[in-house]
Amino acid sequence: MHLVVIGVNHNTAPVEIREKFAFPYDKAIFDLKLINEDILECCMLSTCNRTELYAVSEHRADDEMLLDFLSNQSGIERSLLDTYVYSHSGHHAAKHLLKVACGLDSMVLGETQILGQIKNAYCMASDWDHTGSILNNLFQRAIAVGKRARTETRISKGAFSIGAAAVELARFVFGSLNGRTALLIGAGKMSKLATTHLKSNGITKVYVCSRTLPRVEKLVEELGGEAVEIEHLEEVLAKADLVISSTSSPDIVITRELIERAMASRKGPLFLIDIAVPRDIDSTVVDIEGVFLYDIDDLRFLIERCEGEREAEIEKVMRIVDDQTSEFAAYLRSLEAVPLILQLRDKFDSVYEMEWDRCASKLAHLSDEDRETVRRALKSTVTKLTHDPIIRMKDYAANGGSSKLDIVRELFGIPETK
Repeated sequence: MHLVVIGVNHNTAPVEIREKFAFPYDKAIFDLKLINEDILECCMLSTCNRTELYAVSEHRADDEMLLDFLSNQSGIERSLLDTYVYSHSGHHAAKHLLKVACGLDSMVLGETQILGQIKNAYCMASDWDHTGSILNNLFQRAIAVGKRARTETRISKGAFSIGAAAVELARFVFGSLNGRTALLIGAGKMSKLATTHLKSNGITKVYVCSRTLPRVEKLVEELGGEAVEIEHLEEVLAKADLVISSTSSPDIVITRELIERAMASRKGPLFLIDIAVPRDIDSTVVDIEGVFLYDIDDLRFLIERCEGEREAEIEKVMRIVDDQTSEFAAYLRSLEAVPLILQLRDKFDSVYEMEWDRCASKLAHLSDEDRETVRRALKSTVTKLTHDPIIRMKDYAANGGSSKLDIVRELFGIPETK
C-alpha cells in the first residue's frame, strides 16, 4: 500500500494560487474516485491556508495521476503545478499531518482552529466511505496528537486565530479602534471571533452581513451588533470605516463597481481586510482613491511578532510528533504481513474443515449438542495454534523483518503471492 499527501499551503503558494485549489470536497473526491479505482482511500483537507489531498493507492505511480487531477481541478497547467505543490509519502506523509494537527505548519503557530478542520475533513471522508484502515489510523492519531500538543505543551499559549489577526491588523492601521464602525461579511467562525475581538478593542458599531440571515441574527444576538441583509450591503459600506470579509463564496462578493458607488457617497478612507480563500473582494479596488485592501497573506508580519514564546515549545511538540510517527511507520510495515496472515488462516481453516468432514460421520452416535461441542473444540484448537504465529508475523513486519516472514512462509508451506 502507498500513502501520499499532495498539497499547497501558505508557505508554497500565494493566496491568488491557493484560492484556485478551494474546490468543493464532494465533487472533487467523487471525480477522483471516478477516474481511478486504484485510489483505495482518500481525504481532502481544505482551509484558508491549505488544500491537501491524502490518498492510499496500490502503486506509487498513481501520484502522477493525483497531480494531473489537481491540475484539472485547479485550472493550473501541469507544467506549473510543481512550483506550488509539495508531496510526502509513507511515514513522511504521516509526520506532515501530525505537524499540521499540532499547529506547527500553520500561519499562526499553535493555532487551534486547524484541529477542528482536520476533524471535519476526516468525518466527511468517513461519512462518504472514502477512508479505510490506513487513513482511519492516521487521522485518529493526528487528532489525538493535536490534543496532546495543546495540553502537554504551551504551543497554543497566546496564539490567535486568523480572525483575531485581522482585528490586530485593523488596530495597527487605525492606531485605535475606539469610536470606529466595522462591517463583517460572513457569519462563520471567523466572523464570530473577529466580532469578539472588535468589541474588546473599542469598536462602537458592528454590522454583520451574510446571505444566510438566520446565522447573522444568531451571531448578533449572541455577541451584539446589527444584522444586515445582503441587499443593503452598499448602504452599510458607505458608513463603515473597516470591512472584514470571510465568506465561503466561490465568487467575488464585493465588486469594484460596488466599492466605487459606496465611495461616492461617503467621506474618509475605507479599509478592507479580505481573509477569505477564495478571496471575497475584487483585488482591483486598490486602484480606487481612498480604498486600502489587505488580504490574508498581509497578516504574516503581525503573526510573526507574537510567536516568540510559542517557538520555545516546538521541540517538545516535535518529540510527540516523532514518537507517534515511529508508531505509525511500524503500523504501516506491519501491513506487509497481512496477506501472509490471511493465507495462514485459510490453510489452517482448510485443515479444520477437512478433519471435521473426515470424523463427523464417526460421531453420529453422539447427540447434536455433543457433536457441536467437539466441533467447537476442534475449531478452538486450530485458532489457538495460529494465534502466536500471527502475533510474531505482525512483530516481524513492524520491525522490518521481511526475511523472517519468508521463513514463516517456508515453514508452513505457503506459496508467495504474485
